[in-house]
Amino acid sequence: MPKTRAFVRNMKYHAREVAQYGEIISMSGLEEQDHRILEILQQDGKISTQKLAEAVHMSASPCWRRVQKLEKSGVIDRYVALLDPARLGLHAHAYIHVSLLDHTEETIAKFDRFVQAEAQIIECCSITGADDYLLKIVAPDPEGLERFIMKKLLRQGVVRSSTTHFVLRQNKVSTALPLAP
Repeated sequence: MPKTRAFVRNMKYHAREVAQYGEIISMSGLEEQDHRILEILQQDGKISTQKLAEAVHMSASPCWRRVQKLEKSGVIDRYVALLDPARLGLHAHAYIHVSLLDHTEETIAKFDRFVQAEAQIIECCSITGADDYLLKIVAPDPEGLERFIMKKLLRQGVVRSSTTHFVLRQNKVSTALPLAP
């Protein structure tokens, strides 16, 4: 019941995105060249239009127009720089399952504001099952993760319980989405 409200809120958010960006392009609506363009851009967002066009066997102008179409439709959301956490001193990673005290709009809004304000939370998902949310956290060391949990997360006054899973080793890290034609 309460999770249903969160699900509906998320669906309304996505509906607003569609209204903002226009029609959603489905995977089947993408041509083979679009798939190849997206595969390359997921690996190198700074590639020049000329080099991208050469890689997909197109001339620069049509390639540029395809990229513009993919950007305007929202398929390409944004371009970012991916940073190496270890080189920034962020050696500890954890996943935290969170259950809220209740599912009132106030509690959910307070938790959502906390999540948005905390840079250590690099991912947050509303989930099904026994818990309400799954957080991905980074810190300099295990003690930093403990400080985050004890002095920030649990002090919000809206968390009933949390279960922390420390990451021992990352076997795969990717931001690239599958694009099978």
